[in-house]
Amino acid sequence: MYIIENANLLKDKQLKTCSLIIRNNRIERIDSHFNYYRLIRMNAEPYIMTPTYVLFNSNIPQIRAFQELKKYLTEDFLLKGCTTLFTYVNVSYENELTTKISALKTALLSSPIDYLIGVRIPVRLISPSFIRKCKKEKVPAIFVDLQLHEELEQVPWGWIKEAMFPFNSPFIPIISSVHKKEVKGVLSKWNGIMNRENIPALYEEIEENIPLAVSVLNKIGVYPQKGSLMCGTEVSYNLYTKINEGQNVDEVNIFHYHSDRLVVTVHKGEVLRASGNVIFKPGNGEHVRVRIPSYFSLSI
Repeated sequence: MYIIENANLLKDKQLKTCSLIIRNNRIERIDSHFNYYRLIRMNAEPYIMTPTYVLFNSNIPQIRAFQELKKYLTEDFLLKGCTTLFTYVNVSYENELTTKISALKTALLSSPIDYLIGVRIPVRLISPSFIRKCKKEKVPAIFVDLQLHEELEQVPWGWIKEAMFPFNSPFIPIISSVHKKEVKGVLSKWNGIMNRENIPALYEEIEENIPLAVSVLNKIGVYPQKGSLMCGTEVSYNLYTKINEGQNVDEVNIFHYHSDRLVVTVHKGEVLRASGNVIFKPGNGEHVRVRIPSYFSLSI
C-alpha cells in the first residue's frame, strides 16, 4: 500500500492535482491529499498523468513469429503508452468462430499487454444463430464489412436484436471495398437502420492506432476497467514530463504530439517502460473478458 501524491491527472482536457492511495495494484481512494497517512509516497508533481491507452489494430492476426510480434508490440504499443490491444479475427462461416478466436488467443500468449478480440464478418453472416454464438464466446464487438447498402435491408433485425439480448455486443461498420463517393451513403444507410431498429452499434468506423474514446470503450464493455483512473480501477498509467502552461493539453494532443515526453508506463502496477527502455514481459498480458457491453452509465 502506498500513495502517489501531487499527481497532475489529465481528464476531459483539464489537469487536476490529486493524490491516490494504491492497494494491491488498484486505486483505493482519490483525494486532494492524504497528509495523515504513514505510507510510502511517490511524488508525481513533475509529470502529467494519463491512463494507459487502448488502441485498435487489425494487423495483429497476420503476425506469427515471436521476434516480429515483440518488435511490433514494442514500437506500436508500448512506446506509445498503450497497454491494451483491440483487434479482430476474420470469420467467413459460422463454424469458424470458436476456432479462430482460440487460434488468436494462442498466438497472443506471449503478449506483454492485454488484448480484446472481436470478429469481422460479412453482412450475410448476421443471423440469430451466429449472434448467439458470439454471445456465448462473449465477443466484445462485431465488425461488419459493408459493401452494398441494399444487403442491410435483408437482415432480420428484429430477430437479431432479440438474439443479442442481454449481452448486446455492438456492431461496428467497416467500409473497405466501397468507392469513396459511396461511403457517405453506405454509412447513412447503416446509421438509419441501426437507429430505426434500436441496435447497439457505432455509427462510424474506428480509426486504427489512436486511443479509443471513452464512449467507444464503454460501448465494447471495457470502461472504466480500461482507459480510466478512478476508484476501483487498475493502476495503469503514463507519466509525461510537464508541458508549458500556455500550451493546450488534451488526451489526443498529448498522444500525437508529445510522445517524446512520455517517460514512464505502468501496467497493473508493473513498470513496462522507464525513459526510453521498454521492459518486455512475455505472457504478462491477459485476454480481457467483457462482462456486459455498455454496462457503465456515461454522462457524456
